[in-house]
Amino acid sequence: MSKIEFNITGNVLDICFSGDWQKQNLPEDLFDALNNNAIKKVNIDFSDLKLWDSSLLTLLICLYDLAQKNAFEIKSSKTPAGIAELIKLATSSAKAPVVPLPIKEDFLSRLGDFAICIYKSFISGTHFVFDNLNIFFASFFKRTAMRGVDFLFALQDCGPKALPIVLLISFMVGLILAFVGAIQLQMFGAEVYVASLVTIAMTRIMGAIMVGIIMSGRTGASFAATIGTMQVNEEIDALKTMGINVNEFLVLPRLKALVITIPLLTMLADFSGIAGGAAVGIFALNIPYSEFFKHTYNAWFLKHFLVGLFHAFVFGFIISLSGCYFGVNCGRDADSVGKSTTSAVVYSIVWMIIATGIITFCFQRIGI
Repeated sequence: MSKIEFNITGNVLDICFSGDWQKQNLPEDLFDALNNNAIKKVNIDFSDLKLWDSSLLTLLICLYDLAQKNAFEIKSSKTPAGIAELIKLATSSAKAPVVPLPIKEDFLSRLGDFAICIYKSFISGTHFVFDNLNIFFASFFKRTAMRGVDFLFALQDCGPKALPIVLLISFMVGLILAFVGAIQLQMFGAEVYVASLVTIAMTRIMGAIMVGIIMSGRTGASFAATIGTMQVNEEIDALKTMGINVNEFLVLPRLKALVITIPLLTMLADFSGIAGGAAVGIFALNIPYSEFFKHTYNAWFLKHFLVGLFHAFVFGFIISLSGCYFGVNCGRDADSVGKSTTSAVVYSIVWMIIATGIITFCFQRIGI
């Protein structure tokens, strides 16, 4: 049987609980006594309390709330451990975590962090490139984890599906080259040499660069997004758990497909660009088509054509490795997939421009 006794002595209220306090209502006479008297201190005795439940906790919380409102003190003796912990938890106010102020680093510290980040990225990228190049050339002599269906799927995506946009852009580039060249050549009455200008420009460098830019924005971004999504979904972790080489299974089919298709796309882009130049020369500049194609034939050197194909071959490695690298090293959320896709496109184009400068300088020095 539950029982509560309270007694007021001056400004002190003594409360004593005894028996089992379970499923009890709030004692209204107790709260009337608290409200009608100038109580400064409340002593609670739990020495005779046996069993209790949440109804006792509710009563005590009301007493503590009233004590905070009326500014009187509550002391208890022989409080059960469970009640003490619950009262402490219920009466403690939630505090916001203390966020330390960011420490402003000096210029040298930021420069050092940037240099370390660049160094780590360079080492990681170098290892990735050399590992995959080793796998690529070794795959012609030994069996790898690459599946044929993955290679054919990537080949279709890099080749036939990319052909329409490559032909369209190359045609427009040839058309623009012809218009720009004609502006200067008309000053000397040499419009017919627009054919030579377009042919040499497209076969030597412009065809390969335009295909490279198109494929980096289309296929390189696709590689990064696809592999990055697999990283988010923990599919790459599953492949590693099963003992499958990720570079052989994911990177190699895409690398092979792009290296094979980009030179072919570049050849078709060369013809499409020349056709764009021919459209301007024949229909806008009124050059006889026989003269235009005569100068096109005379300007078509195998040397220029092979230089363009070599550029395309190098661009295939750059685009595929950049896309796969940022996909494999993607973070674990959707935002990271977007960042890796953007980085794949940016780094592909930057390294293509760098490679073009190096190749052009080397070929110029050796007279090609």
